[in-house]
Amino acid sequence: MDAVTGAWEWLTTGANWQGESGVWNRLGEHLWFSGVCLALACLIALPLALWLGHVGRGGALAVNVSNVGRAVPTLAVLVLLTITPLGRIGDLPTIVALVLFAVPPLLTNAYVGMREVDRAVVEAARGMGMSGGQVFRRVELPLAYPMVMTGLRSATVQVIATATLAAMAGGGGLGRIITAGFNTSNTPQVVAGALVVGALALLAEGLLAVAGRALDPTRATRRATP
Repeated sequence: MDAVTGAWEWLTTGANWQGESGVWNRLGEHLWFSGVCLALACLIALPLALWLGHVGRGGALAVNVSNVGRAVPTLAVLVLLTITPLGRIGDLPTIVALVLFAVPPLLTNAYVGMREVDRAVVEAARGMGMSGGQVFRRVELPLAYPMVMTGLRSATVQVIATATLAAMAGGGGLGRIITAGFNTSNTPQVVAGALVVGALALLAEGLLAVAGRALDPTRATRRATP
């Protein structure tokens, strides 16, 4: 309880939110890291997963290969990248490590969502004269949308939580608050930093859940169904 009380006092002290090492600045850095990594991971994983799910070939191999990455500790990847020539290019090692960490849930969920679309519905759409592209856009993608969003939410929470490792490579983000607390044996600061990261992850999860329901392309159809 002392650590929690101390963390609350730390968070409610205005000076801890100001300046280069303050919470607001570290939060901005954390959001930048997370946003860039998620955007890159989506650009890599989603087109590949959706296409493989559409054609029904090679997807299982791609999913298995991507899932191997889950067994590799992100910190180990970050350390290895840092000692390579990439470590001389600013935040690139952290971005690469986090992108590799975000790809598996995005790719797996999107591919599974595409393959779980009722084949009878797909064949019916083709029987109506739809082209492959039309079937993809109007039938498969809307029906796979919930699984795609599940993967996005999972990847977002994981990246936000794991982006704290950027501090290990000298980067910014909320991890710097936690590491600074460790370096000075300031337990309340460590707990406060962890609480901010946890709150940010939960907020992102909630916002994506609301956005997912609001943007669901099958929402109107479900409402019209008695």
